[in-house]
Amino acid sequence: MRSGAALALLAMLGSATATAQKKGEVQRIKVHGRSLEGNLDGDSPDRDVSIWLPPDYKTGTQRYPVVYLLHGYTDSDERWFGLVKHFISVPEVADKALAAGAKPVIIVMPNAYTRFQGSMYSNSVTTGDWETFVTKDLVEYIDAHYRTLARRESRGLAGHSMGGYGTLRIGMKYPDVYGAIYALSPCCMIPNAAAQAIHTEAIKTQEEFEKADFGTKAQFASAAAWSPNLKNPPFFLDLPTKDGQSQGLTLARWLANAPLAMVDQYIGNLRRYKAIAFDAGDQDAGIAGTVKMLDSILNRYDLPHTFGIYEGTHTSGVAERVEKNVLPFFSENLVR
Repeated sequence: MRSGAALALLAMLGSATATAQKKGEVQRIKVHGRSLEGNLDGDSPDRDVSIWLPPDYKTGTQRYPVVYLLHGYTDSDERWFGLVKHFISVPEVADKALAAGAKPVIIVMPNAYTRFQGSMYSNSVTTGDWETFVTKDLVEYIDAHYRTLARRESRGLAGHSMGGYGTLRIGMKYPDVYGAIYALSPCCMIPNAAAQAIHTEAIKTQEEFEKADFGTKAQFASAAAWSPNLKNPPFFLDLPTKDGQSQGLTLARWLANAPLAMVDQYIGNLRRYKAIAFDAGDQDAGIAGTVKMLDSILNRYDLPHTFGIYEGTHTSGVAERVEKNVLPFFSENLVR
C-alpha cells in the first residue's frame, strides 16, 4: 500500500510530465493575396502559410497576440516549420520558449518562395506587392479566422536574413500595423549590386537561372523586387549592369530600397514602436557590419533599441535566438 507522500510525489511527477508534453498545434493553410494577383513572375497569389497555435488554443476562448515571422532567401515556411529538416523548427523552439516561461502567442509565417526563390518582401509589378500582402491581406485573414488581439500593439514582426530585411523595410513603413519588431541577421542593408555582374548577365533562360550559384540567383531576386521592368521579358527586370557597365539609374533604384539609406526618412515611424531589436552572428561578417551601422544610426537619433552580436554564423545560432531572445522579446513587448 502506497503512502500519502508517495502518492503525492507520483501526482506531482505526472503533472510535471503532462506540462512538459504540452505542445502547440501546427496548421498549414492557403491565403489568397489580392496584392499578388497579376505578378509578372507568374507566381500563384494563393500562398501557403504555416501557423503555430499555443497548446490551449483549441480548448480555450482566449485571444492571443500574433508574431508574423518572415523566412530568408531560398527558404520557405515548410522548412522553418519542420516539414523539411532545417536549421530551425519553429514548433520545437516555440514549445521550448513556452516551457521556459514565455507567454503564448500565435506565430504566422507566409511562404515567400517565388520564381526567383524569394520575394524580398518588396512591392514590384514583377514579383507582386509583398508589402501589402504581409501587412494587409495576411493580417486581415488571420484576424478574421483566428482568435487574435486585432490591434497593432498586439502584433509583432520578425524575420531572418531576407526576412530580417523585410522586417526592417516593412517595419519602417507600417507602424500602424505592428507594435514591436525584431530583425535577425538582416541581409541587403546596403545591396551589393555589382558583385555577380558577369554571371548574372550571362543568364538568359529560367533553366540557366535554376543552375546558377546562390549569389547570381540573389541578384535576380533583388532585380525583380527593386528594378522591375514590364517591357523587358522574359524576366521583366533590369539588372544593375549591362555589358559589364554599371547602370546608374538601376543602382539608384536598388539603393532606394536599402534600409540603411531609408532609415533617416523613417525615424518618426520607428519611434512609435514599443520595442525594436536586431542582431547577427559575429562570423556573419558582412551582415554583422551593417547591423552595427544600423545601431550607430539609431544611437545618433537617441532611438531606444536592443542590439546584439552573438557567437555564430548566418544560421548556426538562429534556433536558439528565436527560442531565447525573439519569443521572450515579444512575450514582454506585445500587449495582451
